[in-house]
Amino acid sequence: MSQQAAALQTYNNELVKCFDGLFSKRERLRDQIKQEEEMKEQLQCEIHNLSEKLNKVNKSLAQKTAAYDTIERTITETQSAYTKILESSQSLLSVMKQAGNQ
Repeated sequence: MSQQAAALQTYNNELVKCFDGLFSKRERLRDQIKQEEEMKEQLQCEIHNLSEKLNKVNKSLAQKTAAYDTIERTITETQSAYTKILESSQSLLSVMKQAGNQ
């Protein structure tokens, strides 16, 4: 019987060691989970802030692109009109010179 009691005590001691190991592992995992949840929350906050900044930049970019396009169109139209004015002035000058020579 004493051998059985000794064997039972050995098994019990090993079982306690296994439980202690599992408890330690559980605590480490709990700490790691807590740290990663905090990191996740920080990252989500950063993503939210960056998304807001990106939306503002996109809006500003769209407004500036529209203004650029408007100015580009105005320049093109103005250059075209100016070219027509120059051509008309040359024609008028030519007509005036011909009329003055007659």
